[in-house]
Amino acid sequence: MIKLEGVITDRGSKYSVSGGPAESRADADAFLKALKRNKKYARATHNTWAMLLPDGTPLKADDGEAGAGMVIVRMLEREGLLGHIVVVTRWYGGKHLGGDRFRHVQDCTRAYLDEVAKG
Repeated sequence: MIKLEGVITDRGSKYSVSGGPAESRADADAFLKALKRNKKYARATHNTWAMLLPDGTPLKADDGEAGAGMVIVRMLEREGLLGHIVVVTRWYGGKHLGGDRFRHVQDCTRAYLDEVAKG
């Protein structure tokens, strides 16, 4: 599991990104369960995630952050990264971020992809 904490802070909201190998919906569920064993992540406002199955089929969940899962899917498709779940976690800081939240999801996903590329 790769976990990058404190990737972005904006107007009180804090973002982290986590991810790792996952080849099925069951793997995604197990990954999320393991992540949420940490109470900090279990209490997060949003744990938005996406992955591409080994055959390229996308799976995603916005967890209340409408449209954010598709942002992750599109980035995974561009990178051709199959069999990896990426979870962008947000702790809401009390101020609406509007469209900036999508940029933050992109930046977190990019940080994860860069970490994967390092090996």
